[in-house]
Amino acid sequence: MLKKIDFYIIKKFLGTYIFAIVLIISIAVVFDINEKIDDFINAPLKEILFDYYLNFIPYFANLFSQLFTFIAVIFFTSKLADNSEIIAMLSSGISFKRLMVPYMVSAAIISSLTFTLNSFVIPPANKTRIEFQNKYVSNKKVDYAQNVQLQVSPGVIAYINRYDDNLKTGYRFSMEKFEGKSLRSKLTAESIRYDSAYRWVARNYTIRDFNGMEETFRKGTRLDTIITIAPSDFLISRYDAELMTTPELKEYIKKQEARGASNIKPFHIEFESRIASTFAAFILTSIGMFLSSRKVKGGMGVNIGIGLILSFTYILFSTISSTFATNGDMSPRLAVWIPNILYLFIAIYLYTKAPK
Repeated sequence: MLKKIDFYIIKKFLGTYIFAIVLIISIAVVFDINEKIDDFINAPLKEILFDYYLNFIPYFANLFSQLFTFIAVIFFTSKLADNSEIIAMLSSGISFKRLMVPYMVSAAIISSLTFTLNSFVIPPANKTRIEFQNKYVSNKKVDYAQNVQLQVSPGVIAYINRYDDNLKTGYRFSMEKFEGKSLRSKLTAESIRYDSAYRWVARNYTIRDFNGMEETFRKGTRLDTIITIAPSDFLISRYDAELMTTPELKEYIKKQEARGASNIKPFHIEFESRIASTFAAFILTSIGMFLSSRKVKGGMGVNIGIGLILSFTYILFSTISSTFATNGDMSPRLAVWIPNILYLFIAIYLYTKAPK
């Protein structure tokens, strides 16, 4: 059961966390305005405030949540240690393990908030923010794809050599139907245009049907057909994963894996990152507490300096491992969890050095 001292620590911890977020986000917004001021000239003020910055702030705050957590723990714990409050708590009979309880409760609150924002709040907010950026700042929408190969359904493989979303048209299209390892039919077309709701129109097409050693041909200039793929299945940008809620992301990965898509690593990384970030709050809170709970020569400045180095190293390490996973053969799950595992060992080591 939580005591008065626990609520005191939780209040100080979360208060410092919120203060750090407000301070750093205020600076980030000023720099962002300065960078995009020329682009904002043609945008209505209402859209700048409500479509962009109202959605930019939670995105940015959550992006650097680990940094804010680390800074908050180190700043306020160093202050407690500097004022000899931690020594007084330990001298009164409170064990160091018991002192960790309010820190872990605070970490659980931050972790729950991070997961909720990541999973359900920020994705729809990102849609509005990125639409604003595409319209007024820089259009990064993917509207072109090459060498698209997808499994439409079990035994049915579709291929598009080149697709232009501005024309809603793919070129050099083919679709093969297999029964076991035997090819039963093949549809080829010079071009194929997407209409709506899986409706496609093939132009200058040829259908070849195979029955044992027999082969029949059918040709035509136009074929209206239903193919259960849509341009959104292969027009994928690195931002798309950030636009999906966690249930949507999980379903999308499952669907694309069944189709044999090869460009879904960013989606795996985003999904694993949302899970890993919830545990990161506990690990970084522990490191911050263990590091700054001892009164050191040089005051809290030393602890804050070490904390900033560790937090930026964590973010850098996460970015590098994710890049290796995206562009190399590293497992997305391993890449995302490596920083947490490494920092868990750092936390265990620092715990052995903490005051008891």
